Order: sequence, then structure tokens, then C-alpha cells
Amino acid sequence: MAEQVRTTRKGATLTITIDRERRRNALNETVAAGIVAGLDEAEGDRSIRAVVLTGAGDKAFCAGGDLQPGADGTPFVIDAADPQHYVARLLRRMDAFRLPIIARVNGHALAGGFGLVCACDLVVARDDALLGVTEVKVGLFPMMILPYLLRVLPYRTMMELCLSGEPIKAGDPGAVDIVNYAVPAAELDARTDWLAERVTSKSPTGIRLGKQALSKIREMSSDSALEYAQFMLANMARTRDAREGFAAFNEKRAPIWTAE
Repeated sequence: MAEQVRTTRKGATLTITIDRERRRNALNETVAAGIVAGLDEAEGDRSIRAVVLTGAGDKAFCAGGDLQPGADGTPFVIDAADPQHYVARLLRRMDAFRLPIIARVNGHALAGGFGLVCACDLVVARDDALLGVTEVKVGLFPMMILPYLLRVLPYRTMMELCLSGEPIKAGDPGAVDIVNYAVPAAELDARTDWLAERVTSKSPTGIRLGKQALSKIREMSSDSALEYAQFMLANMARTRDAREGFAAFNEKRAPIWTAE
């Protein structure tokens, strides 16, 4: 696992890097497990307040599932009766993750790699990176990642990508619903660090509980969501971070967050 996924820390941000540059950072079972392990590591450490997900090198963020014949984790070996396929496990873990995930798109993000981008909360991308789903070119459809495409993309934009199999560039106007910031390659790290700092300087407890609530509200009816939101807001107001935030506001000072 350590050979294919590595983690590094900078301040309150943990970066998870898919380290398979020779295979264009393709996704297989080991990579998926490595990302999950990195998310578990981050969520178990109160001093970590955001995660950056990226790929090694400057060619690909993630080119999707490993299509090499016989490669471990090829998408063609899927048991239709198994709801715990490694891609499903990874996406469910990303859904349940309570810290912000920033995709640092260092290169092309295609097929399942594009699904990972859509499953992240924020996206900073090279403006020349290609984004899209190419499954129709090999006789498939992007089934596993459809729920995440539907969350992020307008329907007709999504269908054009799915039906044509043709990607778009992160810097194109059509990518405005996918990417928060599209920048030249030389500015990618600086913009990612800037965005991470904007997030990690805010209440970690508020964000954790907010993301936890969002993952449930997304699946509820409006009436159920409002009832649940009221319950969550009342509980959030009792946290130490919320009390500190209100005190700091009234005292006109910067809050000191404890993640409690």
C-alpha cells in the first residue's frame, strides 16, 4: 500500500498522493485501500483539518481504473452480487468523511479518476488538465460514479460527457461547475495551499459536524432534512468551538479552535 499511496503533512493539511505515475496513477484495489487508510488517518487526528487528494507527477491525477490485462482491480472483474466492491467502498468512505477534501488535479482526471474529483468537496486544477468519462470508448458507461456526476454537473453537460466520451479542459467555460479554480501548472501548489488555509483556519468542529449532516441531508426529503438540520444545529451550538466562536465575535478577536 505504501508503494502506491503515500501521505504527507503540511500544517493542518494531510495530502494523500496516488503514487503510480508509470500507470498514470490508475485506480486499483490497493490504491483505493490506501486512500481509505489516509482518510482514516486524517479523521482520527483532531489536528488535521483538511485533506488534499492528488496524483504523482504532472501527467495524470488519476486515469481511472487500471485497464492493463490481468491487472489487480481491473474494472472488468466485478461481482455484480458484491455491494462491497473496492470502488464502492472508497466512494462511500469519501461520502462519510467529515473533513473537507480538496482535489489537487495535477493532470488528466478521466473515468474513475474524474469520479474521484466529483466526490471531493473542492477542486483546484491545472487549466490544461482533461476532465471526463471515456467509458463509452471501451464499451462501458460510467456506472459507479454516476451519483457523483449527478451531484456536480448539470444534466445535459453530464450526458454530453457520458455519451460522447470526449473530455473537456479544466480551464474551459464548460468546466465551471466542476472546478473551483483552474490555474496554470506553475500556480497549482500555491492556489491549493491558499484554499486549504482558508478552510483549515475555520471551525474544525463546525465543518466536521456540517459535513456529517450534509451526507445525510442529501438523501432526505425536504421535511425530514429540516427536522434533522434543526436537531444538528442545536447540538452544534453546544460545542466548545461554537462557544469560542461566539465569544471571539463578541470580543472582536480571532477564535482559538480546539476541535471540540
